[in-house]
Amino acid sequence: MNSAPSTPARLDELLAGLLRYGTWLASAAIGLGLALALIEPQFMRLASVGIVLFILLPTARVALMLAIFFRARDYRLAFVAALVLAIIVLGLYLGASSRTPAVS
Repeated sequence: MNSAPSTPARLDELLAGLLRYGTWLASAAIGLGLALALIEPQFMRLASVGIVLFILLPTARVALMLAIFFRARDYRLAFVAALVLAIIVLGLYLGASSRTPAVS
């Protein structure tokens, strides 16, 4: 028998680790930022970094899947992951470029 884990099991482990540690990191940044903001309001930016990390976690998941599918030479799923990643990046670009300036 082959002792190496199968690709789907390995994929699940990697994705679970990314989401687990990413969530802990983002939560820690938010918690630390909120706690330090009680001392100095400028530390609220650290909490904002945690929120951005939460938003970027799904994008990091798709990028990891893309890399794994390419490495496994599963080009059909790699193409789908690349397409999803391109849609996410395009959405971020269009969202950032269409912001209207604040009215003062």
